[in-house]
Amino acid sequence: MGMTKKPMTRCEWAQEPPIMTVYHDTEWGVPLHDDRKLFEFLVLEGMQAGLSWLTVLKKRESFRRAFDGFDAERVASYGRAKVRQLLGDAGIIRNRLKIEAAIANAQAFLRVQEQHGSFARFMWELIGGRPIQHRFKSLRELPARTPESDAMSAALKVLGFRFVGSTICYAHMQATGMVNDHVVSCFRHRDVQRKEPRRSD
Repeated sequence: MGMTKKPMTRCEWAQEPPIMTVYHDTEWGVPLHDDRKLFEFLVLEGMQAGLSWLTVLKKRESFRRAFDGFDAERVASYGRAKVRQLLGDAGIIRNRLKIEAAIANAQAFLRVQEQHGSFARFMWELIGGRPIQHRFKSLRELPARTPESDAMSAALKVLGFRFVGSTICYAHMQATGMVNDHVVSCFRHRDVQRKEPRRSD
């Protein structure tokens, strides 16, 4: 008799639908140092404000198409005609404030790149350069914001970013692996720890 394979345990929120499961299993919590991907998450998390992440995920490919693959230089150059075009695009979240915020954030993003060499370097330095490792046992323990996300929000607002409240910043930290909020029973908790190089200090 062969051994019965034990089903993988994952975070409660990622059980279904499949699009959430795939996102959880492949992206959420993986330490991210790529500027374009960080900009993508910054835009998507701003778009999520007041909505569910599932709503945003379903529209992600449409957002990629509409926002030129999240090329910050191109997004930063959008004018009124492009805003009107985006407001008419049924594939994305058609909210003028959020669209205008994405453009302003692209402009601020480019300024950060110029001043700090990369957006990733700036963001990771805000949390001390390495992922914060939590060991939560249930979804109920996950915070909506932390002192680190409060500080990140304040720093980004000073630089001209919009839709970067502390809760949005914490969601950004979770998504981009600045914090490991997979519950300890989830098979990804240890996996994402392995994605970050060990440091000797």
